[in-house]
Amino acid sequence: MRVGPNHICHYDTGEMTTSTHDWPAFIRENTRLIPPPLVPEIVLHLAEESLPIWRKTEDELGEMNVPPPYWAFAWAGGQAVSRYILDNPALVAGRTVLDLGSGAGLAAIAAAKVGATDVLAADIDAVSLTAAAINATANGVTIRTTSEDLLATPPPAYDVIIVGDLFYERALADNVLAFIAAALARSPLILIGDPQRSYFPRGRFEKLAEYRVPVTRELEDSEIKLTAVWKAA
Repeated sequence: MRVGPNHICHYDTGEMTTSTHDWPAFIRENTRLIPPPLVPEIVLHLAEESLPIWRKTEDELGEMNVPPPYWAFAWAGGQAVSRYILDNPALVAGRTVLDLGSGAGLAAIAAAKVGATDVLAADIDAVSLTAAAINATANGVTIRTTSEDLLATPPPAYDVIIVGDLFYERALADNVLAFIAAALARSPLILIGDPQRSYFPRGRFEKLAEYRVPVTRELEDSEIKLTAVWKAA
């Protein structure tokens, strides 16, 4: 889910490890392979509680105050846009897809399942990319991954771009909006999954669908998050 200037390291494909941490083993040992509530067709390695895995991540890194392990949870926007893709496969079948701020890879996996020809999951968090690769394997699909900060470069040309849950910080939201504006010239379809978080640009996008998404009260302000899928234009 993280997109921004602070890279951990760069990976291209496959199950990834850093030079000092066995992240695939860490993910498997500290999560369960379960389906997100709104997308039962897909299974992900997810944490059942937020605090324990956050603390274990800090212990593994030997650092305090590390960013939350976004990859360990199925966020509302990602669930909604994945549900929409699975229900409308013609939108991505036979097309190239970029999942921006991919986190655990849910939307990327959904796109691959309905026949996207090439799917790139982008996230600056290397652990997220490890989780996305493991989750893709668990669902029998192939995706590529990159930790390149795509918000710092001209948008790559993809047929479809997916943006899930990226309007939770002001600076990030501004960068994402600039990316979307630039990408519209090259990508005919940009899908946004978001429950209208703090910095979501109300009135900017066309609403395509709305869902009541079960979420974790530990992380959200309710157990059900009213979430929409939007189209940039």
